[in-house]
Amino acid sequence: MKINIICVGKLKEKFFKDAIDEYSKRLKRFCSLSIIELSDEKIPDNASDAEEKKILQTEGEKILKHIAADDYVFSLCVEGKGMSSEKLASKMSELMLSGKSTVDFVIGGSLGLDPSVKNRSDFRLSFSEMTFPHQLMRVILCEQIYRAFKINNNEKYHK
Repeated sequence: MKINIICVGKLKEKFFKDAIDEYSKRLKRFCSLSIIELSDEKIPDNASDAEEKKILQTEGEKILKHIAADDYVFSLCVEGKGMSSEKLASKMSELMLSGKSTVDFVIGGSLGLDPSVKNRSDFRLSFSEMTFPHQLMRVILCEQIYRAFKINNNEKYHK
């Protein structure tokens, strides 16, 4: 299975990069993981609604260019549906058994995701009603993907 994490913005902090590198290394035996970092658009101070909408559209266009027609897409958004680690594992197992070879997880920029990306999504996933820094969300997502594979392989890790 190929997993793409498509995200707006670059990781700057070394400790986040180190955590991502660790989970990427752990995931190699389960899947092919690609992290696709897209440049974020500059948001002017006191941006108008129209300016923010344009930024979301531009970022959305960049994201959609990396999603193939037959990919299964999880968009991470606060208004999405939450699921347990076990349910995520079950969903990923179901996708593999159904022949889905590529799963995309999308993390938007600081303004969130454009409606075009949400509409392309197969599942809108919320990790919490709380807001997390996008860099930290990448680490949390990688850990949960790793946890899902460990659960599905009946390996000790998940408690």
